[in-house]
Amino acid sequence: MDFELSDEQRLLRDTIRSFVDTEIRPVAREWEAAGRYPDEIVATMSALGLFGLLVPEEYGGMSADMVSLAVVFEEISRGWMGVAGILGSHTLSTWMIAEYGTPEQRRAYLPDLATGARRTGIGLTEPGAGSDLQSIATTARRDGDSYVVSGRKTWITNARHADPLPVLVKTDPAATPRHAGMSILLVEQGTPGFEVVRDLPKLGYRGPETCELVLDEARVPAASLLGGVEGRGLQQALSALEKGRINVAARAVGVAQEAYDQALRYAGQREAFGQPISGFQAVQMKLADMAIKVQAARLLTYWAASRADAGGRADLESGLAKVYASEAAQECALTAMQVHGGYGYSKEFTVERLYRDTPLMVIGEGTNDILRTVIARALIAGRGAIG
Repeated sequence: MDFELSDEQRLLRDTIRSFVDTEIRPVAREWEAAGRYPDEIVATMSALGLFGLLVPEEYGGMSADMVSLAVVFEEISRGWMGVAGILGSHTLSTWMIAEYGTPEQRRAYLPDLATGARRTGIGLTEPGAGSDLQSIATTARRDGDSYVVSGRKTWITNARHADPLPVLVKTDPAATPRHAGMSILLVEQGTPGFEVVRDLPKLGYRGPETCELVLDEARVPAASLLGGVEGRGLQQALSALEKGRINVAARAVGVAQEAYDQALRYAGQREAFGQPISGFQAVQMKLADMAIKVQAARLLTYWAASRADAGGRADLESGLAKVYASEAAQECALTAMQVHGGYGYSKEFTVERLYRDTPLMVIGEGTNDILRTVIARALIAGRGAIG
């Protein structure tokens, strides 16, 4: 049992850490507060090949293992979790196209997606359907060589940049069971009837755009059906979300680590009653608790990633990692604010942003309450063993 990163993974970590320290940290507070899209950071991520993390090498990608993916998302999130979001939805979608797309779809999209010349996201959530994806109302009616798509999607990251955007639809709304009538269409930018109608205001997770979009009788070529076979959309989406939960868990580890680092640094600098506050047992207990949660979350996330690399289902492992890491990040961010005292509530200190960013990871990519039921069902069905 080896708990160490490989030489290649350490080199990747050090490369991303240097990038974060030189290009993300110096601008994160100012750009996040202004709601500024980080075009320059995106350009460097493209140059580093990060948009091709899970794209096969034959299409110009890195074919990275899932532990390496976790390392990348952890390091970027230590600097600015919102930037990791730009890469997150894109990576999830490229994996889905590589895994399920037809040969023609892979050739058409993956080379440009690998370089960042194209970017993508995923259109699942609707105003009336979040955790219960089988309740989506967006329909796609076959009409000759096209589908006519109508519906509304919301909370879509990268919506203004996605080309194509995989969109979950109902190709047979009357199907029983409901998932048998669900498919994914690859909707290209500029498709008539496809419009991003607004950017949603958010507490945190600033940097990437998060949008609401409308498909109003949008005509999408039948060749854009992911995999070329109807009725497989929910399976395709859920498989991608399994990978997505590892990236969210890794983002949470990065935020938790940064919260701990900020608290440890401040505790050594701030003095009260004639000594650094790190000398007080109450502060020491907080730092110790944070360190325990950070490292436990990291090991759980890397374990889930390694299980995904081994092949087969990893819904139990990714669910465990996402739930624990996201809640650990939320707890560490709050504790870091407490260590900072009144300064922790100030926008001039990083911990305020960390505190605002953590709720998304508890809610996103499957709420933690829903994931607890997924974990329990996997255990009851004997799909995973604990202990």
